[in-house]
Amino acid sequence: MNFTMNLSEEHTDTKTNKSLCQKESAEPSCVSMKSDASMPLPIKFSLRDSSADLSKERDQTESQIIKENLDSIFKEVEQKIISVMKNELNSFKRLLSPDYPECTEREEDDDKSHIRVREAFLKITLHILRKMNQKNLANTLQTKLMPVYQQKHKSRLKEKYLRVNEGIFRHGDSTDLNEIYTELYITEGGSGEINNEHEVRQIETSSRRSETQERQIKCNDIFKAVPGQHKHIRSVLTKGVAGIGKTVSVQKFILDWTEGKENQDVHFIFPLPFRELNLIKKNLSLMDLVNHFNIETKKLTSTDYDDYKVMFIFDGLDESRLHLNFHNNPSLSDVTESASVDVLLTNLIKGNLLPSALIWITSRPAAANQIPPECVDQITEVRGFNNPQKEEYFRKRINDQSLYDKIITHIRSSRSLYIMCHIPVFCWITATVLETMLSEAETEEIPKTLTQMFTHFLIFQTKLKSQKYDGKYEIDPDQARKSIFSLGKLAYEQLEKGNLIFYEEDLRDCGIDVKEVSVYSGVCTQIFREEPGLHLGKVFSFIHLSIQEFLAALFKMISFSKQNTGLCNMFSSTMTDSLKQEVDKALQSENGHWDLFLRFLLGLTLESNQILLQDLMRKTVSSSHISQETVAYIKEKIRENQSPEKSINLFHCLNELNDQSLVQEVQIFVSRTGVSRLSGVSLSPAQWSALVFVLLNSEEELDEFILSKYDPSEECLLRLLPVIKASRKAELNNCSITDEGFVALASALRSNPSHLRHLNLSCNNPGDSGVKLLSDVLKDSRCKLEILQLWDCSITDEGFIALASALRSNPSHLRHLNLSFNKPGDSGVKLLSDVLKDSRCKLEKLDLSSCGITDEGFVALASALSSNPSHIRYLDLSYNKAGDSEVNMLSDLKMDPNCKLEKLYI
Repeated sequence: MNFTMNLSEEHTDTKTNKSLCQKESAEPSCVSMKSDASMPLPIKFSLRDSSADLSKERDQTESQIIKENLDSIFKEVEQKIISVMKNELNSFKRLLSPDYPECTEREEDDDKSHIRVREAFLKITLHILRKMNQKNLANTLQTKLMPVYQQKHKSRLKEKYLRVNEGIFRHGDSTDLNEIYTELYITEGGSGEINNEHEVRQIETSSRRSETQERQIKCNDIFKAVPGQHKHIRSVLTKGVAGIGKTVSVQKFILDWTEGKENQDVHFIFPLPFRELNLIKKNLSLMDLVNHFNIETKKLTSTDYDDYKVMFIFDGLDESRLHLNFHNNPSLSDVTESASVDVLLTNLIKGNLLPSALIWITSRPAAANQIPPECVDQITEVRGFNNPQKEEYFRKRINDQSLYDKIITHIRSSRSLYIMCHIPVFCWITATVLETMLSEAETEEIPKTLTQMFTHFLIFQTKLKSQKYDGKYEIDPDQARKSIFSLGKLAYEQLEKGNLIFYEEDLRDCGIDVKEVSVYSGVCTQIFREEPGLHLGKVFSFIHLSIQEFLAALFKMISFSKQNTGLCNMFSSTMTDSLKQEVDKALQSENGHWDLFLRFLLGLTLESNQILLQDLMRKTVSSSHISQETVAYIKEKIRENQSPEKSINLFHCLNELNDQSLVQEVQIFVSRTGVSRLSGVSLSPAQWSALVFVLLNSEEELDEFILSKYDPSEECLLRLLPVIKASRKAELNNCSITDEGFVALASALRSNPSHLRHLNLSCNNPGDSGVKLLSDVLKDSRCKLEILQLWDCSITDEGFIALASALRSNPSHLRHLNLSFNKPGDSGVKLLSDVLKDSRCKLEKLDLSSCGITDEGFVALASALSSNPSHIRYLDLSYNKAGDSEVNMLSDLKMDPNCKLEKLYI
């Protein structure tokens, strides 16, 4: 109380003294310290300081006690951790010992706390083993310590995905996937943009892509970031046309995981194909959905989904009949909360549900846009087989070496067949047909067109059914006709709806007996298949979109046959009109939906193909008049200046009709002069399209395209853009290309930026605007251009700014840049010099002669090369305006031991 009172008095005295000081002196602090009234203050403050010291001492004592207690506690914790760790490590070591007895199944540990402890130490041990490059030990240990239900889950998936059926599912008739699997060509990256071209046309125009144009990625590595990339990849969208190998890639991925070969950091993989998800009509939780397909996972708790690393694989987005409304579906974050399947999927893909789960979605290109770009971390594309992989497939498929040689020789002789063999399932169709035909007496013409190949395949399968199920060597025409007509009706009606998968009600609507579908005919068992392993019902599909299109065309042709009443002239006119309507229908389709159907339909009008199908078609519906009328109409449509892609498909149609007149006409034009030059020759739009057709379907690969060989004009550039897109080297120099041509060229290259390696645009007049458009292409990370020549293109500092910006965004591919005889000014050269300073820049050859560069530009270049001297090997700065000292600065760089300059022109 006294201490408190004194403090109160002190407060009063202080206020009084302060007041006195302010009234009596201009130096209040000095007068205050000399005043008698100020004397008690030191005593009183001394009392307060003493109390503070006691409190501080008490706090220090308590802190010391706590520290000592913590030291003691954590020393004991450390000893216990070390003890537990040693026990666990010894246990792990025993498990990995060769003397340790193999167990088919471990006892389940009821002590949840011990399970959590072991899992924690296991994660640390596995991480360290893998860092030590002891991957096999890590995988073995993880396999032996997995929970029983996880072990059962892996075993069931291994049993399901170990065997593969090529085009057909029959019990006891399958092959070990590991024995026949041919690594598919998969590329990393993609624009994510929708490709509206028909899938077969996509393959035809992309088949020439070099295997080195894009970074190839192994299927098992799709969730791994590329070297130098630090982003986390949670969701992957894999695109590819039907039958290209997406589902087989999924199967191999899962199989390698179950066998402990790859991705062992993943604890659970849940494959949920869309065709199975389509059948679930009730609301359920994500846990219930997983358990519905995986009964052994019912022991997983809701917290386990967060603790374990899980992966969901949604195969076949294009087969989905769910309404995936990513913007309007309600948000969901609880794995135990019930909702419709589409709501569960949108929340899982968006990351609201299980944000740590890995997501893999496969889709045909046209359906990929259902997934918002912000929900996808990485896009991969399955390209099917490249050329060496095609031959590897046939080597595995054909045991007889001489027969293999015959088949490969024949496939190479037909460009269309060779292109289509990019699709693994088409390789199977080709092998099935040619293996039979070439191993027997060669009495029949070997098929060269798509229609011929598919016709022979259909006949082969129909005969196979008669022999296998009916014990007959001859086809029952009535039964076969009925079967093909029903399947064709299904194919045609579902093609109109855009459906690739069908359900029991779809089959019944077309008169197909669902109970007998597995032995309905050879067509049903192999061309048309029943999907195995479905939990909720049966799903049916043709093994490839092209099979569906062929049967749809055959249905249309059989329908024509039924309409043939014997009045030839009237029927001929009616059929010709119908075929013209089908041509128009294909041309009006924005995504080429009916292109291949039209090619098959026209091919089936040939009498030679109808003779093969005489058991299926009661009457012949072809005539020379029908063929001539149809050919004339197609040529008329070509002359209407269709898009290059549409024109090319129409030439494929002419090819199916055995009409080569326009192609021959262009070949005559090309060969009329000794140098195969079209300069001065006025080509019609139809002839230009025919030229594109010839070039794209020639036997030689388009490694180099020289525009001046045909016509050094902007019109020729615009007409032959599809050919330029398919070339690795494009010489377009001195062709009077203006900014209009650059706009079209940039657009074409943007659609396929990773193919072209060498582009020469020298001595044209694009202006800065054209160079800016080209620079936008160079910015694209997919662009792999190595040589760019822009000599004498009237580029000023604005164009140099755009080029420098592009190279700064994508500096690692360009090796040679020629910008001589332009007008950048020192400012443009300085910006380019900044790019050269970037250690990622791999430029080796730089031409800047006659660019009006002065001292400032030389200084900037010297500084850049001094900063990054290890790449530039050739530098041409001749005919510029620098002084001696600046020239000497560059010359002295060659004295640097790190400098790789081999040629310097000043």
